[in-house]
Amino acid sequence: MGSSSNHHFSIHDHHDPYDQESDQAWDQVFEQATREYGRPRKEKKKKQYIERNREEGQERLFNDYFAEDATYPAHMFRRRFRMNKSLFLKIVDRLSTQTTFFSTRPDGLGRSSLTGLQKCTAAIRMLAYGCAADKNDEYLRIAQTTTLLCVENFVDEIISLYGKDYLRRPTKMILNGYLTLERHVDFPE
Repeated sequence: MGSSSNHHFSIHDHHDPYDQESDQAWDQVFEQATREYGRPRKEKKKKQYIERNREEGQERLFNDYFAEDATYPAHMFRRRFRMNKSLFLKIVDRLSTQTTFFSTRPDGLGRSSLTGLQKCTAAIRMLAYGCAADKNDEYLRIAQTTTLLCVENFVDEIISLYGKDYLRRPTKMILNGYLTLERHVDFPE
């Protein structure tokens, strides 16, 4: 009677083609992963700090549109902001008092951050004109990335604060009004 103790089992005794394919695939993945290991990493570009003097931007904005003797009259405000000044100021006030992003707070150096007025103006102008995010830099003294954050937060907060009251499905009367308007106005296709 033969003894089983004389036979040593080895994993190499069994030649399964699936195991060979699996081993080859694993070897390729391993080689690919280790190939990049010794190479030096690309250095990230350090962001260049630009002193924008945001206080000057706030002062210019206030003097141009919100001071008692503002540089630009109400009709120019309406044209440039696509709303009247009192509505704009109500929105700015509500966003500045009820949201963190639009409130003015000290930055890491103890200076005041951008004001809610600057942030809302950046968002409104970008939404109203569809301009590039860096267009606000020279006038409002706001960087491109900050302008994009202003727009994102503005839209989110407007929906959050006003959505329940003002953002709703149109009624049948409103839809009928649009249909009537369409019949009388030649809209391009």
